[in-house]
Amino acid sequence: MTRVPDLRSSWRTFRAWPWAARWAVYGVVAVVLLMVASLVTGVVLVRRSWPETAGEITVPGLEGRVEVVRDEHGIPQIYADTTADLMRAQGYVHAQDRFFEMDVRRHVTAGRTSELFGEDGLETDKVVRTLGWRRVAERELRLLAPETREALEAYSAGVNAYLDGRSLSEISLEYTVLVAGGLDYTPEEWGPVDSLAWLKAMAWDLRGNMDDEIGRVLAGVNHRPDQVDELYPPYPYDEHDPIVGQGAVVDGRYESQATGPGTRNPARPAWTADQVAALDDAQSGLHAAPALFGRGSGLGSNSWVVDGEHSATGKPLLANDPHLGTSMPGIWYQVGLHCRSVSAACPYDVSGFSFSGVPGVVIGHNRDIAWGFTNLGPDVTDLYLEKTEGNRWLYDGKMRRLKVRRETIKVRNGDDFDLTIRETKHGPLISDVSRELSTVGANAEAPEGPDRGNGFSVALEWTALQPSNTADAILELDRASEWDEFRSAAADFAVPAQNLVYADTEGHIGYQAPGRVPIRKSGNDGLTPSAGWRPENDWSGQYVPFDALPSVLDPDEGFVVTANQAVAGPSYPYHLTDDWDYGYRSQRIRSLLLDEGDLSVDEMADIQLDDYNAMAPVLVPYLLDVQLPRGYFRGGQRLLADWDFRQPADSAAAAYYNAVWRNLLALTFHDEMRESQWPDGGSRWFAVLTRLLRQPANAFWDDRDTETVETRDDILTEAQLEARDEMTRRQARRPDEWEWGRLHRMDLHNQTLGESGVGAVEWLFNRDDWRIGGGDSIVNATGWDAGVGYGVVWAPSMRMVVSLGDFDDSRWINLTGASGHAFHPNYTDQTELYVDGRTLPWVSTRDAVDEAGEDTLTLLPGD
Repeated sequence: MTRVPDLRSSWRTFRAWPWAARWAVYGVVAVVLLMVASLVTGVVLVRRSWPETAGEITVPGLEGRVEVVRDEHGIPQIYADTTADLMRAQGYVHAQDRFFEMDVRRHVTAGRTSELFGEDGLETDKVVRTLGWRRVAERELRLLAPETREALEAYSAGVNAYLDGRSLSEISLEYTVLVAGGLDYTPEEWGPVDSLAWLKAMAWDLRGNMDDEIGRVLAGVNHRPDQVDELYPPYPYDEHDPIVGQGAVVDGRYESQATGPGTRNPARPAWTADQVAALDDAQSGLHAAPALFGRGSGLGSNSWVVDGEHSATGKPLLANDPHLGTSMPGIWYQVGLHCRSVSAACPYDVSGFSFSGVPGVVIGHNRDIAWGFTNLGPDVTDLYLEKTEGNRWLYDGKMRRLKVRRETIKVRNGDDFDLTIRETKHGPLISDVSRELSTVGANAEAPEGPDRGNGFSVALEWTALQPSNTADAILELDRASEWDEFRSAAADFAVPAQNLVYADTEGHIGYQAPGRVPIRKSGNDGLTPSAGWRPENDWSGQYVPFDALPSVLDPDEGFVVTANQAVAGPSYPYHLTDDWDYGYRSQRIRSLLLDEGDLSVDEMADIQLDDYNAMAPVLVPYLLDVQLPRGYFRGGQRLLADWDFRQPADSAAAAYYNAVWRNLLALTFHDEMRESQWPDGGSRWFAVLTRLLRQPANAFWDDRDTETVETRDDILTEAQLEARDEMTRRQARRPDEWEWGRLHRMDLHNQTLGESGVGAVEWLFNRDDWRIGGGDSIVNATGWDAGVGYGVVWAPSMRMVVSLGDFDDSRWINLTGASGHAFHPNYTDQTELYVDGRTLPWVSTRDAVDEAGEDTLTLLPGD
């Protein structure tokens, strides 16, 4: 029998203790109570902004009842009777889960981050104001179709309905932290231009080859033209197939079955004078602009589609996994938008991945078709050296007036910054906003140009600075029901230029290249900066006609693969770019599709996880050929002898190989290049090293910093010795204890407070140390920058496989989760699955959605 303690006796005993002992106990109790109070307060503050996901809420402006059904992962499926109600509800739901993210995005795209974060945001704001993203978005609003404007207005009203009456701490924990730091702020109402400006950020990060344009010039400073060509090898058409294998432009229209030689734009003239020596600084200045989607050569995507003859279901299957920068929360937001009765008045029954802040679904499927995106990557930007004197610039032998405007940037806890923005006909003078970019003009020389005087300015021409109706395309894709409607929607997708894959329930598959791609005049091929005073270097004012862009419907192969490789063969008559991804991912996907036979949904998803390194079978035989000292140094080399060239997170051989790869790139090229141009290790460097390995005495192998002349085998030996020591320092002396995932970690950072430098604040919002496999230029494209380290800097931002035979058999996964609220159960619940290579059921029919539903929130009309 359990005895009940005599509390009165215990209290008398306690009172008999010496006073010091009693006060020590009082102190401990006080500390415990303070900790409990702090914990309770913390929990309350954290949970205060979490949204209601069940019950009923009145939302002003709704015409009827709207249901929001969420599954266990918080993914909402929205049901309404009108388009306006559907978009209003999407705005409300986006704001519930992600408003702080939306608010930061609109501050970034308007050049107003300094208002929230002080002087730390000033450099970004100067570049964005100079580029004028929001000014362009304001002009675009007037170009949009009436139904798109109405959707934007309804969406904005939904966002504002959620904000109405809520304090900052009820919106987001980030605001609570900022207020504690002294922020005095009330969010402005959301508007349509806030949504449109976000598309400019997407276009900026996916803009094409500007880094390569700068890199060619910098490489040419201390290398011969033939050596520069070695660093930028041509696309290997004989080894890696383009997206569309046959076809040509006939009578202004791309015919996928036609053939013919075509003509290309003429080759660029030789750049005979000194190169732009300070373009290294220019590149740094350009990077002051935000990278909300990420940056680097690995930004791209995989997508492919197979027809019913290659599918175990007898109907097409479509896969997509865009490769973008990693962040917390992730870029995408999963959602379903369903009209209860689909009609002309309410034409949506679509599900997929959206951007918080933008109405509609960007990638996904409706009841008839599915589509996916990868980055086309055409050359849509050019840098121009401009001869300026005061507010005048030289063009065609005459001095002309610059366009000038002035803007004021408000800076939290600081003085306002007055910014003067100048433009030539080519675009804004980005050299005006950055000390680094200003030195480009001061140091540049160009062939047969005017006397430098005070130096050149640098202008940027970019297709996204011309207003377009890209926002129409998003909702048109959501409504499209067959190939012609799909192509009509694609025709409106101006920037960024993308590859679109297509499938429909009738069994058709296809591909379309949309986008606004400039046609240049004879003096400019877009590969290097141009002399802005020469009219022959201008863009022609025309763009590649949409009907002439490559496309194919129901190809003979029975599948289409796009992974940022060349779109069409060398006979294609228009110049899209010379800076494609080199096709290692696309060719691997093609080989897997051919090997697999009839594919299931699971087999399509397995291909997305393929971690085969196509460079490894090229390099490893050379590594095994060199003799290392016996014992300790051969431990790593032995791992490569029976390696299968795959890179799962637990692979010791992959860890050693990538350490060798990084050291090999450094030993070969760091003495040859400026730091900003150090190899990142992506597909271009696969192609460069493949060629160099066949030339053991090539000058690139020689270390310029030594008196001896090194050859290929000297560098291969040293790379392995250094890799062995590095792996011992980083992980263990025993090679069988090494793991690729311990080197190759993915950190998910909040893009604002997560980079604050305050450890406690970063702990609140960041979720770090995810150990994953894959790598750069691998189908499972968890990219890393060899010039910096092994950490993941871009990755598949989501994965999806759509079954056109039964949409409820489709699969999807997001990089993070639906919620943008720290510590919410749906903050990173999908990340754990993602890292394990798993996906979630993607249900879309009403019965399946109801069966998977965990919470239902009903939005009711009200005043």
